[in-house]
Amino acid sequence: MYKVMIQESEYADCRRAVDRAFDVFKINPSGRKVLIKPNVLRSSRNDDGIVTHPAVLRAVVERVEEMCPASLIVGDNPGIQGYGANEESFRSTGLMDAAKGYYRNIGTDSVILDFNPEFLPKVSVSRAVLEADLVISLPKFKTHGLTVMTGCIKNSYGILPGALKATLHKAAGSPRRFHEMVVDVFRLRVPDFFIVDAVIGMEGNGPASPDLRHIGRILASDNGVALDGVIARMMGLDPARLRFLQKARELGLGDFSEDQTEILGRLEVIPDFKLPPLGGEAIAENPVMQEAIGRKSKLRPSADPDVCTGCGSCAKQCPVSALSMSDGLPEVDPEACIACFCCQEMCPEKAMALR
Repeated sequence: MYKVMIQESEYADCRRAVDRAFDVFKINPSGRKVLIKPNVLRSSRNDDGIVTHPAVLRAVVERVEEMCPASLIVGDNPGIQGYGANEESFRSTGLMDAAKGYYRNIGTDSVILDFNPEFLPKVSVSRAVLEADLVISLPKFKTHGLTVMTGCIKNSYGILPGALKATLHKAAGSPRRFHEMVVDVFRLRVPDFFIVDAVIGMEGNGPASPDLRHIGRILASDNGVALDGVIARMMGLDPARLRFLQKARELGLGDFSEDQTEILGRLEVIPDFKLPPLGGEAIAENPVMQEAIGRKSKLRPSADPDVCTGCGSCAKQCPVSALSMSDGLPEVDPEACIACFCCQEMCPEKAMALR
């Protein structure tokens, strides 16, 4: 039986709900390496409602801080953008201040892991995520044009740095395959604890819809599948209709069934909640979104000849041998490159740029 907490809350007093969540699920960060991962889609104002609200992040940071972790990092890899968008996204949303000095650009250091070869043979995952003893995920209660809703499972897509997210979007090819691929990313490092900002939620054609909805709740669980099932039901949606939840249950990552979920609080269906089309057409058939994904997925590393020393470190570190040295400079095979950008991270001269 999985537990999901539903607590009435506003941003002004969300620390109370956060404290209850830690107490109910007996989360103890003491002496552990902790990573807190908010949902940071892109640069925006915090009242746009597309990122985890700074008040929620601050409340979680302060609770963890008081429990004496061995180390604390706050970080995410925004949207389908590259490394440079990271700091700006945190600053503009107010999340940088809310992180209280614990922010780190986790996109600049990553580890290559084996992945589902149906999509890509290998992917790059932020090292800070993999090295954390305790990963706390802070999703936003939102809709999503491709996965219908974005919650605990979808929030883990941000463990992928750089343009890799766009590359996988393109590799998936269809909404159903994207649903399945998101679960493959989620299980690379399943978070240990989830606190959802559902004070102000998003309906309509998310994840950046102008249609905001006051819900006045903080949700929490130590199982993301069960919590996503609750989010779906609050939206008036049968979670069994979502392929990503079906696959997560098939893989033994949790259960969204009502008879397997103990609700601590009151689950109420939000009246007339506006959902995007269930087939993923809102993004799959959106030419602007598809053009953006295509453009980002075409980013490839290129060496600045005025800075590159020809040391070959980039070629040696490439996990798929997409780089080779020619006339003292690295050249990329664009078909072999998986856009993990390890070459950029490993270059001692910082000569690699994304073009």
